[in-house]
Amino acid sequence: MSIHERRVRTLFDEAAIAKRNDELAEEILAARPENLLVVAVLKGSFMFAADLLRALHRVGLAPQVEFVHLSSYRTGTVSSGQVEILRDVQSEVRGRDVLLVDDILESGRTVVFAKDLLMARGAHRVLTAVLLEKPGKRAVTIDADFVGFICPDVFVVGYGMDAAHAFRQLPFVGVVDFDSGDPDLFDP
Repeated sequence: MSIHERRVRTLFDEAAIAKRNDELAEEILAARPENLLVVAVLKGSFMFAADLLRALHRVGLAPQVEFVHLSSYRTGTVSSGQVEILRDVQSEVRGRDVLLVDDILESGRTVVFAKDLLMARGAHRVLTAVLLEKPGKRAVTIDADFVGFICPDVFVVGYGMDAAHAFRQLPFVGVVDFDSGDPDLFDP
């Protein structure tokens, strides 16, 4: 059975995600960001970042937007431990408040790497917003400033997150059903 033929069980549905994005925007507004630059970590955060940016607009914030493409997974389902910059931020961050947006905080390596990079470039402060947090998987010390949902220790897909380039388009966060196939399907 190919990955595209597998069932995906819904973990966080569209309505819950939309509601949480609106709540996160209010929380971010309360942090009083100044000269805000939102930096979305590609590829997994693109849907979350887009919806969160619209929610930020609705609460009266007008951030500039940038992207950084970082990877520690490549084709596997477990972090390699090494973060690579595949596409760097182009905007000046010196003296600005930056909101770093990522899909999932698991080992923490990617978020710490990006936060340290932006601080080294002179950001006034770097706040972090993640859609999902897996607290038991941390390899480095970091807590996100804004968390959408606490996630169980399962491999999630959808809402921008993929498994071997499949499922990014799903409008919800789900879990792939491995019961009917090889659980090591994604290992390189």
